[in-house]
Amino acid sequence: MIQVKELTTIEEMEQVQQLEKQVWGIEPIPTHQTLTAVKNGGIMVGAYDGDKLVGFSYGFAGFKNGQVSLCSHMLGIDENYRSQQIGEKLKHAQRTIAIRKGYDIMHWTYDPLETRNGYLNLTKLNGICNTYIENCYGEMQDGFNKGLPSDRFEVHWYLKSPYVEKQVEPQIDNPEPLGEILFDEAGLPTLNPFPFDTFIADVYSLPVPWDFQSIKAQSQEHAMHWRLETRKVFQQMFEAGYCAVRIQKSEQWNNYIFVKKDTLELGGY
Repeated sequence: MIQVKELTTIEEMEQVQQLEKQVWGIEPIPTHQTLTAVKNGGIMVGAYDGDKLVGFSYGFAGFKNGQVSLCSHMLGIDENYRSQQIGEKLKHAQRTIAIRKGYDIMHWTYDPLETRNGYLNLTKLNGICNTYIENCYGEMQDGFNKGLPSDRFEVHWYLKSPYVEKQVEPQIDNPEPLGEILFDEAGLPTLNPFPFDTFIADVYSLPVPWDFQSIKAQSQEHAMHWRLETRKVFQQMFEAGYCAVRIQKSEQWNNYIFVKKDTLELGGY
């Protein structure tokens, strides 16, 4: 039985450090930083299997454009405990604590080509994204990110909105496709975006690989192709007033779904 709780002590921060090393193979955040953050509006949530920490979510207080938010910076899960809905449990616990502390909005980033993360953030949690950040963290050297621009979606989670509280399903029937997947001579998928001058449909969809790391392992050139071609489409959609709201799964690829932001019940945001 996995137990989720808020973490506040230096001993718990040291456990988080060990899990950070295991998940990403990088030097962890110093405990003096995480401990100071959680004492000043930040939130660290941990998932335990008995006494063993198997997952965590870490966020700190943010301030932008006159608005306070919780910046959820890291979510890490022991590889032996993935695909067990632990990430979802951590985020819901983080939301409960954030509301109790007075937050209305939480935001975080993820690689839009990592569709497992996208499915959690958009489809399961009802987060939305209309912000694309090119090379957000510069050149990263860990195994997941090395060799590519660290482009990111910034997810916004409107914690008290009807869209999140009631898990409202957006209207996404019959999406207009933004492109198609073609396969080259080596059998690797490429994106063929469709040309659009204006966007007038209620719903659009864009196919993306369901396992981007597999493509990257086979061909860095193909991975870069997907990064740059999807970057163009995502930026076009966000500039036109749409936001990403869902990932629909299929056997060979997944589809991002876009709707107009002003059609969602976001509580005035």
